[in-house]
Amino acid sequence: MNGFPTKILLATDGSEDAALAARAAAGLSKETGSELHVVHVLPRFPRHAYPGITPEVYSYMMDETYKEARRLLEIDETYKEARRLLDEEAKRLEDGGGRVAETHVRRGQFVDEILDLAEGIGAGLILMGSRGLGPVKRLLLGSVAEGVVHHAPCPVLVTRGGGEAWPPERVVIGDDGSEAATGAGELAAKIGKLFGARGLLVQVYPRLLEVDVEGRKLNARMINDELRREERELGGRATEVEEHLGKRPNIRIATVGDTATVLLEAAEEEDEPEKTLLAVGSRGLGPVQRVRLGSVSTKVLRAARGPVLVYPHPRD
Repeated sequence: MNGFPTKILLATDGSEDAALAARAAAGLSKETGSELHVVHVLPRFPRHAYPGITPEVYSYMMDETYKEARRLLEIDETYKEARRLLDEEAKRLEDGGGRVAETHVRRGQFVDEILDLAEGIGAGLILMGSRGLGPVKRLLLGSVAEGVVHHAPCPVLVTRGGGEAWPPERVVIGDDGSEAATGAGELAAKIGKLFGARGLLVQVYPRLLEVDVEGRKLNARMINDELRREERELGGRATEVEEHLGKRPNIRIATVGDTATVLLEAAEEEDEPEKTLLAVGSRGLGPVQRVRLGSVSTKVLRAARGPVLVYPHPRD
């Protein structure tokens, strides 16, 4: 698929959430021809303090040496189990139409290892699952997924919502005019096109404008003119999204409300919100009078009921 990432890194731990991410990865690879890399990260080696070599601690040293030998054997068994998990995952991916290029077992800090591997292989997309806490107490996202999203060099697709959440039937794109938001919109539209999804492009003002960039008081007519101008610009961006989605998305400008709340409500306004892919830019800076989408990407990640795509702010 033209312009779609050619390498996808799937992070897995064998959990139910990871299985959903694997299903999405297989589908994307099948439809686009992208190659898959699959990684499982083991915890770093535990610290071990060796006693001093003195007569008083000789017997203790021998006991610790025996324990160390057993620990090394357990570590080896853990590695073998990780390889078995990856081999099974690779077979499932290939049975689902995915093109697996390589599997990786890494050991260390989970976030660091995933990010290092993504940079090392030149991944254009990281795919992983998350553990949401349901509609009432959706306050925490797994620290690994959130850490990867905040520091990734490429877009990250975090899957959630259960077995019926993929593929998406609808794409909701948060827009603030920034480069990151534009990238999120284009990639989300390309994903949506693969599955015939509908689109909605949303821009949010946290409050009605009262003063322009030069500090002049704005009257109702000036505010209305400003919103109409923004609506025309958003319509232009909708045309760009249409080129990737294959159909024209609806557009919406919200003039009041918390940005994350507006986006989440837009994603959840239909009967099956888990089938909506919500896409935002990370740390995006739009024009002066527009909201910073980056300030809400974490809220969206923690609260969305379906998959979330976060596109990184371009590095300097």
